Amino acid sequence: MTSKAIYALAAAFLMIVLVSCKKELLDANTNPTATIGSNYDPNFLLTTTQLMYTGSTDFGAENWQTEWGEIAGFIQHVASTNTAYYSGDKYLNSVGNFGVYFDHSYIYQVQPVVELYQLTLNKPQYKNLHQMARIMKALVFERITDIYGDIPYFQAGLGYYTRIYAPVYDKQQDIYADLLKEVSQATDSLDVNADYPTGDVFYSSFGASQISEWQMFGNTLLLRIAMRLTKVDPTTAQTYVNQVQGLTMASNADDAMVEHELGIETQNRDAWSIIQEDSTDLKLCSTYIDSLQYNNDPRLPFMSEIFATGDTTSADQLGLPPGYIIGGSNPNFDITQTPTYPAVLGMQGYSRLNDNILSYTAPNLILTYAESEFLLADAAKRWGIGGSPATHYENGVLAAITQLAAFGPASVISDADAQAYYNAHPYVDSIGLSQINTQFWLCTVMNEYEAWSNWRRTGYPALTPTNYTGNVTAGTIPRRLEYPTSEKVTNGVNYQAAVARLTGGDLLTSRMWWDAP
Repeated sequence: MTSKAIYALAAAFLMIVLVSCKKELLDANTNPTATIGSNYDPNFLLTTTQLMYTGSTDFGAENWQTEWGEIAGFIQHVASTNTAYYSGDKYLNSVGNFGVYFDHSYIYQVQPVVELYQLTLNKPQYKNLHQMARIMKALVFERITDIYGDIPYFQAGLGYYTRIYAPVYDKQQDIYADLLKEVSQATDSLDVNADYPTGDVFYSSFGASQISEWQMFGNTLLLRIAMRLTKVDPTTAQTYVNQVQGLTMASNADDAMVEHELGIETQNRDAWSIIQEDSTDLKLCSTYIDSLQYNNDPRLPFMSEIFATGDTTSADQLGLPPGYIIGGSNPNFDITQTPTYPAVLGMQGYSRLNDNILSYTAPNLILTYAESEFLLADAAKRWGIGGSPATHYENGVLAAITQLAAFGPASVISDADAQAYYNAHPYVDSIGLSQINTQFWLCTVMNEYEAWSNWRRTGYPALTPTNYTGNVTAGTIPRRLEYPTSEKVTNGVNYQAAVARLTGGDLLTSRMWWDAP
């Protein structure tokens, strides 16, 4: 089945689901009755979940407000002089932005994936589809808990079945234990002799290799989940890292991605949200641009361009320093008073994401070979398991550079250029963890959630926080997002119980379980 046909079916199904959603049901348990019955093929739910994981059809609100408005600024991939829409580089109080991902993910991702799980449970004709549902469910919930901490998990999305409409917030430690179990069991249960789901956007085009690709995807996800425990449970982390040795992604060809097409339901949500919502205000951060320039990184002309001219020459790129506005009464925060401000072109003289990367038809890279190699390199360096950190690091660097080919012919970097870059910047064991996780940070532009999580896990790269007047973190990079204010009303008792478990309360500076000091 072509991606266009898959998307069309998913879009039609999504409209059926959303008609049944009422405005007041902004929690995990929106009534999913419209998805039940013999008229619906559960394959459509897999398509819907995969597509919605890249952003909802609600104008990509969580992409714009949460991912780019906050998290990408935290992690210094981008910066802005706008304190309303893109305040993440200044750590300002933006309650509306903080809770959008929570609200949208439970409606657009949790609902269909839980329903997919239920509709395929104990049905032999959907054996592999059910295992994919388990893996996708883990993928969805891992991101939600990584953003907020304790969240509704075990009871989430089951309101129709259990009549529980105010789900308990489960402890992140318990959630992670179940994620590891579910992904491990589901991956082991995939069967090349069983069904080959047609609604799979990730790998259905691989034909006879579809199930083996899912096995690699599952094991790579298991690696990522396990490595999240670096600071709090290294023994469990090492157990699963050893378990997946030789079973993770083997090349860029195994990357899980969602390819996009023009259309309200099918286009790239990052492009849709940024281009539609004041793209002139969002620039690439000087921290990111300076790093690429300093190392003569071949990715720079493919990732960025000067807004005013479209110039992609590496030497001409200029990143926007984080923590500034235009004007104001305090010259310390006025970007026009800095020595590098491009006076002739003004704000349009700064670099932004290249049109090839920020495109309505650009793919979303969900989980990649490069990421898995950096995680294996981290484990090898940290614990001496799983082979050579230098080998995994080199594999990761080469893959991270050449994976840009997924964005089209105009973004292809040759193997020779990638190798030349690595040869000029080889692995150095004494600074191994810094090198590995800085490269992880570089390769996860466009997946800001993952860049932020890995930075919190490792502390690399060593980012310098901003201290803009009025920030709510005492000049420190946020460690989590605050829950949506709607939860205080719709699920108050369970919300308050979760907040009580947070040291300091529901704040950006409170640390979740795996992000121990």
